[in-house]
Amino acid sequence: MAGIGGLGGAALLSSCSGAGGGGGAGGGGGGGDNSISVIMVNNPQMIDLQKLTADNFTKDTGITVNYTVLPENDVRDKISQEFSSQAGQYDVASISNYEVPFYSKNEWLAPLDDFISADTAFAQDDILAPLATALTGEDGKVYAEPFYGESSFLMYRKDIFESKGLTMPAKPTWQEVADFAAQLDGAAPNMKGIALRGQPGWGQVFAPLTTVVNTFGGTWFDENWNAQVNAPEFVEATKFYVDLVRAHGEAGAPQAGFTECLNGMTQSQVAMWYDATSAAGSLEATGSPVAGKIGYVAAPVNKTDSSGWLYSWAWGVQKASQKQENAWKFISWASSQRYEELVGSTVGWASVPAGKRNSTYENTDYQQSAGPFYQATQDAINAADPADPGVQKRPAPGIQFIAIPEFANLGTQVSQGVSSAIAGQTTVEKALDDGQALAEKQVTEVYQKS
Repeated sequence: MAGIGGLGGAALLSSCSGAGGGGGAGGGGGGGDNSISVIMVNNPQMIDLQKLTADNFTKDTGITVNYTVLPENDVRDKISQEFSSQAGQYDVASISNYEVPFYSKNEWLAPLDDFISADTAFAQDDILAPLATALTGEDGKVYAEPFYGESSFLMYRKDIFESKGLTMPAKPTWQEVADFAAQLDGAAPNMKGIALRGQPGWGQVFAPLTTVVNTFGGTWFDENWNAQVNAPEFVEATKFYVDLVRAHGEAGAPQAGFTECLNGMTQSQVAMWYDATSAAGSLEATGSPVAGKIGYVAAPVNKTDSSGWLYSWAWGVQKASQKQENAWKFISWASSQRYEELVGSTVGWASVPAGKRNSTYENTDYQQSAGPFYQATQDAINAADPADPGVQKRPAPGIQFIAIPEFANLGTQVSQGVSSAIAGQTTVEKALDDGQALAEKQVTEVYQKS
């Protein structure tokens, strides 16, 4: 997930003021009745939002926004502490479709349905269906609105493929990708066949790897919460991934995350890369040495029809907030088509927080800016199904993660063994046997008792 792994290029801001607000001032009531407090991740799209707020949202509504902006790991910890305690310090937070299922179940989020019904200009039916579903709770209520969304796809150098006489299918299999990678090593000076994340972290190596596990027929847990981490399908998928990146992957793969893989693709060090759809904007940006040279096709598959992940940075309202109406006005603006047009006209269409609305992909200005990849991105998001991402029933939603609070720690612990296997320091079997024991203790025993 670029939402997880793509933060390396973002400016690290510990706390910033916005819209005339003061620093990280919190307080659902801080700054008077006509203000709200928003805590959010420091991704570039959020920094643009912060810069545009005072002259647009505040000017139009009179509502001052006090922003607290933090790096991802810090902001997740802060939001979890804030929302679980219902302290009411922040009215709005940037959360993702990972948190929504259990945040809503724990009654930490305010449902937004009444606001949506009253605000017809927001056009809820314009939200891409997979994202709308992913941000809806088990009770059928909407608990967050997307700021931007992404899936995953395979990026490849069209010119390198042509020079080698190779043709990329629109829907490649993983075996085809592995065969291509073997043929592309050395296709240009110091070029490897493919980049795949190897850096430890539930949102680093396990973001792409879990999609491979899904399409190979594996799963972290069956529908009864029985751990399946060392089941044959999980082992086969992980061995395939580890062997592929060890044989034909980027230099320094055990520590390569989203940013390192992006750099490798940009600098012509790799011929293919499987990762977040949001990466395309950087590859096609003005000044990119590979702009216009990249092709984009569906995430590779094995046993499933599709395998792209689904991720969204979204806005949720704390249930304890005393300013929910003003919080909705902010969300309605920040997640609107109107805001996208504002970014397009003032910052540039390549910077639009896209991946959430059908209307974005019908916008000719956006199509012109995102021509090489916009259709592939839309198709990937629409094909994603968090409720049914593999070949068997799942106990909780999620494609590249499991939407339970325990997964962040479990996935990160197991990922350390996988990264060690990529480094040649252990075997996949040992890493996943250890992972099975962790999964049984941390999740199976807990959820089978509940």
